[in-house]
Amino acid sequence: MKRIFSVIAAASISLFAATSSQAGGHAVTIEFGYPYAHLFDTTYAKIMKSFEKDHPNIKVKFRATYDDYEDATQVVLREAVSNSLPDVTMQGLNRQAIFVEKGIAKSLEPFIAKEANFAKDGYHKAMLDLGTFDGKVHGLPFSVSLPVGYYNMDLMKKAGVSKLPTNWGEVISTCKKLRAGGIKNPIFWGWNITGNWFLQSLMWSQDTPIIKDGKINLGGSAGLKALEQMKAIFDGCKMKNLKWKAALKSFSAGEIAMMYWSTSALGAVERAKGDFELKTYEYPGFKAGPLGLPAGGNSALMVSQSKDPKVLAAAWTFLKYITSGLGAAAVAETTGYMPPNKAANDIILKDFYAANPNKQTAVRQAGLLREWQAYPGDKGLAVTQVLYDAMEGILLGDHTDMKKLQAELQEEIGDMLPK
Repeated sequence: MKRIFSVIAAASISLFAATSSQAGGHAVTIEFGYPYAHLFDTTYAKIMKSFEKDHPNIKVKFRATYDDYEDATQVVLREAVSNSLPDVTMQGLNRQAIFVEKGIAKSLEPFIAKEANFAKDGYHKAMLDLGTFDGKVHGLPFSVSLPVGYYNMDLMKKAGVSKLPTNWGEVISTCKKLRAGGIKNPIFWGWNITGNWFLQSLMWSQDTPIIKDGKINLGGSAGLKALEQMKAIFDGCKMKNLKWKAALKSFSAGEIAMMYWSTSALGAVERAKGDFELKTYEYPGFKAGPLGLPAGGNSALMVSQSKDPKVLAAAWTFLKYITSGLGAAAVAETTGYMPPNKAANDIILKDFYAANPNKQTAVRQAGLLREWQAYPGDKGLAVTQVLYDAMEGILLGDHTDMKKLQAELQEEIGDMLPK
């Protein structure tokens, strides 16, 4: 199916792709794909201004943006079959493994070996571990996110709410105060975010993974508690079934008082929001704060099918540039993501967070980082959809017995995963 660009995205891509040739030679062209245009178009526009100056001999052709991480995975898997892969692709941190397993993502070890000061450039072990498989680096993280709370302080004050909630019981109580204060839509809790991220956040809040030893791990007390808490939020807050793009737009318009979403959207919300005071705050837990939270974000993979050493060298140069301290700083400045590159945090952004406290909320939670898990095997994306449908069913009232739903999910997903 033909992928359609918005006018804005097309204009942005035209701007990105404009590069000059180096005197005395032709530019090497590489192709690049990334997700979430509304989050990252501004980021890449900022990065490409300096990249074009520093590397006039490399022309970057931007492909149609992927809708989300699931779409990114499906598109690149199809392109691998049709031999039409880009040279570099951005994929969710939880989706890297499938490209390594299928031999689509190239090992970056030969390129890293030629770098003189790779560690000094900010590529520390904790960063590299996020893209390391079987002892070899295949991806360089570009951005890292955590779930946070977004609050319209004008609406909160209107309803007489002065203390921001720290647990889900307080969130539900706050919803009732907001409704009593005339706020018709008090909350959006991002159950429909990519990769069942918020279900995993409820599991990791109890320090429990959703996948353990390759098997679904929803069958225990932590799984039941997660499902019951989700239902309590939906029912107690009378939450509307909004698509996530509509929810972000509604919050930015000043119609929703509390939004729980990835810190990644902060830059977009700040650019779009109406005239109200915005405050971010730590993600709530069950009684106190969460014990852990899944690390969201994406990583740059080299998937080029070119045999030309010049193309591969250009792809590496671009991949390294966007994940460098300079690239990571642009991510922090234009979104709400945390930079995984230490050079960005330690040098470039030294005073940034003091001047931008809303973007520091996720940084304060950095000690809670846990793995954002993908579901193993060829049916991993299908498992994601099964859980999505189940959560929507809870919201719509189709599922009312969480013990019954828990047993059904444990059995159905167990049958879908590799034995």
